Amino acid sequence: MRLSILLLALGWIAGISALPVTGLYTERVAVANESDSERNRAFQEALEAVILKVTGTQNWSSNPAVNDAIRNAQRYVEAISYSSETVAIEPGELEVAATEEAEDSAAQEEVSTSDADSTPPAAPVAPQPTTREQRFISVEFAPSLINQLLTSAGIPVWDSNRPSVLVWMVMQNSAGEREMLTGESNPEIIALMREFAQRRGLPIIFPVLDFADRRNLNENQVWNLEQDAIRAASERYGADSILSARLHFTAGGELVGLWQFIFQDQVQVFDGFDTDLQNYLHGPLDRITTELASYFAISPETMTAQQASLRIDGVGDLRAYSALVNYVQGLGLVESVTTVALDGSRLDLRLNLRGNPQQLSELIALDRDLLPVNSSTDETGDFLHYRWTR
Repeated sequence: MRLSILLLALGWIAGISALPVTGLYTERVAVANESDSERNRAFQEALEAVILKVTGTQNWSSNPAVNDAIRNAQRYVEAISYSSETVAIEPGELEVAATEEAEDSAAQEEVSTSDADSTPPAAPVAPQPTTREQRFISVEFAPSLINQLLTSAGIPVWDSNRPSVLVWMVMQNSAGEREMLTGESNPEIIALMREFAQRRGLPIIFPVLDFADRRNLNENQVWNLEQDAIRAASERYGADSILSARLHFTAGGELVGLWQFIFQDQVQVFDGFDTDLQNYLHGPLDRITTELASYFAISPETMTAQQASLRIDGVGDLRAYSALVNYVQGLGLVESVTTVALDGSRLDLRLNLRGNPQQLSELIALDRDLLPVNSSTDETGDFLHYRWTR
């Protein structure tokens, strides 16, 4: 069984590259009931969350067009559905319930003081429940309407094919002991980072920390942010960017650390300090997500109609041809695809773009499905030349 798990993990590692993000235009919101007012409130909350995911950044929260759209969120709704789920009662909710119960008990006690002898013994207090039923509404917005809204407002749209971020982290306690971040060692950190990634549409991955990882990279190398060692250990994952960090839990409760972000051969190092774990983690994640969104999002200013020609080798049969065309049509910049020539296993395509060929090249580079063959200039004309690897 261990061998099977290892093989599955290695297969998963080999397939990592850019990761298509699903659910960008859908959001689930907790509701108190199914009334019109509660539904409209949920529509507004859901649209605000969707715009955050689609743009990848909070920079547009004060845009007048966005705020107007949120106030009239029902215009953009395509479908809804309700569901229920058993959820844990938060400590705050238990405190409120306990306070209300204590107040009711005190009031009853005050009423009955004049006739204390005739009052029967108080019944034992029932234990407080730890779970409750929560109603949710799932709201699906029309992608075309959302994209039209953002484009009209001059706001860049981030395609669903997004760069993956591989995270290495070492934690040190107040006694100076260090350990790699794993789901077993500190699930709260993993959960907080995944929650942020879900909210912002960021494909975040964590190393499996198997024998190969621990042989290639140790706690001290991550703590010292040794760039070469971190790059070498990350190669097996094929991630598009690498975020590494060291986190020190001081005896006074402060969180102190250092972060390193490697992307496009550029390295940034920045400090971290907070007393709240969520804030400490979400701050750097917000920083790198905003940077990635600004790099890859399609700005309306660059969406002039342009064309690009692709020359693709390795298209061996009809199934490969169909898969390739579907892949190219799914790229966010591509408006239409025309087959120009098919010669054996070589296929020439002409693309109409919402952007420029350079942006197309960077978008394709996020994947491993098309690998560059040579420079963008082919001997028979201007082509982006690739080999289909699926």
